[in-house]
Amino acid sequence: MNIVDVTYARTKASVNTDALGMREMQQRVFAKRDAQHLLVKAPPASGKSRALMFVALDKLYNQGRQKVIVAVPERSIGGSFSSTKLTSHGFFADWEIKDDHNLCDAGSSQGKVGAFIDFLQGPNATLVCTHATLRFAFEKLAPEAFNGTVLAIDEFHHVSADTEANRLGALLREVMNGSDVHIVAMTGSYFRGDSVPVLSAEDEARFTPVTFNYYDQLNGYEHLHSLGIGHHFYQGRYTDAIGEVLHLDKKTIVHIPNVNSGESTKDKIEEVGFIIDAIGQVEATDPDTGIISIRHKDTGEILRVADLVDDTDQKKRADTLHYLSHVASKERDAVDIIIALGMAKEGFDWPFAEHALTVGYRASLTEVIQIIGRVTRDSPGKEHAQFTNLIAEPDATQGQVKVSVNNMLKAITASLLMEQVLAQNFTFKTKKFDGDDSKIPGQLKIKGFKEPSTERVRQIVETDLNDLKATILQDDTFARAAAGSIDAETANQVLIPKIIREKYPDLSDSQVEEVRQQVVVDSVVKNGEVREVGDKRFIKMAEKFVNIDELTINLIDSVNPFQRAFEVMSKSVTPSVLRIIQDQITATRVEFTEEEALALVPRIKNWIKVNGRRPDSRAEEPTEKRYADALLWLQRAKQKLEAQKRATEIATDE
Repeated sequence: MNIVDVTYARTKASVNTDALGMREMQQRVFAKRDAQHLLVKAPPASGKSRALMFVALDKLYNQGRQKVIVAVPERSIGGSFSSTKLTSHGFFADWEIKDDHNLCDAGSSQGKVGAFIDFLQGPNATLVCTHATLRFAFEKLAPEAFNGTVLAIDEFHHVSADTEANRLGALLREVMNGSDVHIVAMTGSYFRGDSVPVLSAEDEARFTPVTFNYYDQLNGYEHLHSLGIGHHFYQGRYTDAIGEVLHLDKKTIVHIPNVNSGESTKDKIEEVGFIIDAIGQVEATDPDTGIISIRHKDTGEILRVADLVDDTDQKKRADTLHYLSHVASKERDAVDIIIALGMAKEGFDWPFAEHALTVGYRASLTEVIQIIGRVTRDSPGKEHAQFTNLIAEPDATQGQVKVSVNNMLKAITASLLMEQVLAQNFTFKTKKFDGDDSKIPGQLKIKGFKEPSTERVRQIVETDLNDLKATILQDDTFARAAAGSIDAETANQVLIPKIIREKYPDLSDSQVEEVRQQVVVDSVVKNGEVREVGDKRFIKMAEKFVNIDELTINLIDSVNPFQRAFEVMSKSVTPSVLRIIQDQITATRVEFTEEEALALVPRIKNWIKVNGRRPDSRAEEPTEKRYADALLWLQRAKQKLEAQKRATEIATDE
């Protein structure tokens, strides 16, 4: 079942080039080329590697830099930065990497440290290496060794603020503080909502961000017209269900689960065997490439399958990877299906891929967006791209019900976040008076809406909104709220501001409110179904269609912006499974904080006034139960406070 279906206009804007040979995204990056620290956030296939070449060459020729070091997370990605003729497309210089300064070839990263140090001391200007080589070299160097250099870090999300877990993050901070280095950081999946932040707030403030959103990229393609994101739920073993979602007429990447996950059978080689059986009968395996020829079980057609799971023969795996990067990336008929475990994600270039079939819940939004990025590259003949997540249904007879429910909820809310990332961006303005209905494309006017009043809030809205949504959705408390166990007002007025304050402690209360309104409004509008009737547009909110010209902030605040997650789940599973999910949510109902309980008091008073009685905790209606629980919590809190007061008075008398 697809819960996300996005259609794009194919304007060609993101793939056309200007007189210097630059695409739209590259033009935006080049405009900021004088910044000492650049952070480029742009989708896969938007041209980040070439954007780096343009900026780096300008820094070498026009900004006094002497060296450029490009660091990539794994050797296979190094090819993206090989020598490139840019002058033939109008630029003033070519990008050149000498063979002995491409440190992404065979051999250990530690063994390449000498070549790295020789490069810094020699006459040549450009070098490509892995993150690991950079780390090992830094152990032999002082930060000032990077004076006069440009350090470009590809797939920047590998950097981490957690210095214990990630030496690259510590290296970056030491070099920034101990040298005059210029840094160009690039990523297609920058979500600080993941469990460990990429940079501290203080370090990130030193970067000039350049953001190119996913909608602009995909809407500007020439061939790709639509994208679907969906889920398929199974019980038992995934190997018995994978045939139901393995579309053999689509160029497909299958990502099987980590052996430590609940979905894994613990025998990855056997799992590949089950997938091959679901495809058909093995005919042969090419000894030079490792590509397996399989006869389609229904049509008899020969399908070419690459196995990137079996790592018992390292030479065979290396031959397969070489074939995929040098042949399959250019020839459509070279391979049909790739089966991978921990590979074929970031930086993997197979433009013909149409379907990413991923088994098991992925906790990292960075990983999800990298997987989706494998199928969203533009390619002739590719009209539709599809991401399917095969997820285990909770089973009441098993002991992992809570884990299964949480995984389902988080997988769906992550998909809803991706829907918002991939959808058209809007700007929101205050509607100053009735009749203020002048229309600007991509702009909505809302009565009572607070526009950003400071540069800090504007920066968060322009570059951080998706990251903030990721943080909200990955918060355990909010995940349960999204499942319908908390009313919209508590979610919008208590939980979201609380998360914003924790994420941006420098914001004032008025700034928190401005950011909160942006998050809620943007989420509700992008989640809402829009219909046009004549010359008017209506948006579906809380099961009602509302004229877009009559939107108010109070009306929008009456909608839980992420409740659609539970609605989607309700339609995706059987009634018996839905009952298990609802029981689990009820059993793990969010405990109140004082702030949450007090925020409900006005609504409880109004409820009592309307119904003529106090809410009953045994009621079936969830809102009434919630109000009753809040009253009980407040009553207990009052009793506890009075007891503490009496104890204090007794102690004082004594």
